[in-house]
Amino acid sequence: MTDLSSLRQDEVDENARSSYFNLPALDVSVAFPQATPVSQFPPCASDYYQFDDLLTSEERAIRMKVRECMEKDIAPIMTKYWEKAEFPFHVVPKIAALHIAGGTIKVLYTSGIVVTFFCFLWVMGVLVTLLLHLQVAVAEIARVDASCCTFFSVHSCLAMLTIALCGSEAQKQKYLPSMAQLNTVGCWALTEPDYGSDASSLRTTATKVEGGWILEGQKRWIGNSTFADLLIIFARNTTTNHINGYIVKKNAPGLTATKIENKIGLRIVQNGDILLKKVFVPDEDRLTGVNSFQDTNKVLAVSRIMVAWQPVGMSMGVYDMCHRYLKERKQFGAPLAAFQLNQQKLVQMLGNVQAMTLVGWRLCKLYDKGNMTHGQASLAKAWISSKARETISLGRELLGGNGVLADFLVAKAFCDLEPIYTYEGTYDINTLVTGREITGIASFKPASSAHRSRL
Repeated sequence: MTDLSSLRQDEVDENARSSYFNLPALDVSVAFPQATPVSQFPPCASDYYQFDDLLTSEERAIRMKVRECMEKDIAPIMTKYWEKAEFPFHVVPKIAALHIAGGTIKVLYTSGIVVTFFCFLWVMGVLVTLLLHLQVAVAEIARVDASCCTFFSVHSCLAMLTIALCGSEAQKQKYLPSMAQLNTVGCWALTEPDYGSDASSLRTTATKVEGGWILEGQKRWIGNSTFADLLIIFARNTTTNHINGYIVKKNAPGLTATKIENKIGLRIVQNGDILLKKVFVPDEDRLTGVNSFQDTNKVLAVSRIMVAWQPVGMSMGVYDMCHRYLKERKQFGAPLAAFQLNQQKLVQMLGNVQAMTLVGWRLCKLYDKGNMTHGQASLAKAWISSKARETISLGRELLGGNGVLADFLVAKAFCDLEPIYTYEGTYDINTLVTGREITGIASFKPASSAHRSRL
C-alpha cells in the first residue's frame, strides 16, 4: 500500500488520490460479519403473548401473506432507497398483488363487471373484522419499512376511504376499483404551511363557477403528492365558508407538486408542497359528502387508528432485530444477550410491544362495535407512538455503534418514528382531544385567544 504521507504534495496525482480515498464501502456482511444485516430480515420473535390467538384464520392469513412479501421483496432494497430518499416504484405491483388496498372496502370482480361494496359500520352495521384486517396488514408493512407503510396508508386509509365515505356513488364506481388495484394512486391534502395542528383554519379556497370550482391555495407535507394520480384536496368554500373536498387529477392546469427535501425520517416517502393556481375542478369531482370539517373528521378517526398501528409494527421489527443481534454479537467473550442489562432492556421492549398491540387490537374492536370515540383514538395514537419512541430508543442503545447504521434497521426506525410521532395529530394535540372528551373542557386555544375570538 502506498504511503501517501511520504510523497511530496506535487507528486501526488489527483486522480490517484481520488481512487485511493473513494473506494466503495464494503458490503456490511463483509465489513461486520458478526451480525446479520436487515436485508435478511429477522424472524418474528415479538408475539410473546400469542396475539395470533386473537385473530381469525383470515386475519392470520393476511398477516403471513404481507409478512412474506415485505421480508422477501422490500427488506433487501429498503435501506438503499431510504438512503437515496427515492421511492421504489417497482414494488408497487407486489403490494397491489396482496389485495389489501382499501381494507374496509370490498371490491368484487365478476364476469368482467366491477361491483363495489362498502361495508362501513355506521352505514350497514356489518364491519365486524374488516378494520382489524387492515391494521394487521399495516403493522406487518411497518415492521419492515415505515415509509412503505405510509405510502400504503395515505393511499388506502386516507384517499380511498375519503372517496368511500364522502364520495357519490358515481365517484366510488369510477375511482375505487382502480385504486384498489393500485393502478391509480391517491394522496390526501389537508395540511397547509400556516396550518398544521389547526387544520380547520385552512386558507385554500374553492370558488363556484359555471360547471365547477376554482381552487386557489397551498398545501404542505402531502405524502405521495409528487406522483399521485388523484389528489384529495380540502378547501374553504368562499360562499358558505365551510370546508369542502375535491378530487383533483394529476395533470390539472395550475397544479404543481414539488418534493420536500432534506428530511431525516420517512425518507422514501415523497412528501410534497402543492400549489394550486386557478385549478378548475368539474362539479362531478366535488366530494358531495364533505360539507364541513366534521366530515373530514370521519376519515381522520379511522386514519388515526391506522397511524396507531404503524408504531406497533415498527416496534415489532426493532425488537426482532435486537433479539437476533444480541444473540449473534459477542463482546467480552460472550453474546450480548448474556448480559443482565441487555436482557432487562430487551424485556422492557418486549413488554411495550405486547401492551401496544393489545391497545391497538382493543381500539379496532371498539370501532367495530360502533363504540369508539375520537378521544379513544387520539389516546391510542399518542400513547402508542410514545411507547414506540421508548422501545426504539432502547433498541438503539442495545446495538451500540451499529445502532446508528440503517443497515441494522434500528437507526432508520429511530428516524422514521419522529414524523409518525407528529403526523395525524402531535402527541400534545391528541392528548388535548382526549382531555376535552374526559373533562368536557376544550383547551386547544389560550384563554385570551379564545376570549378574543368571541368578541
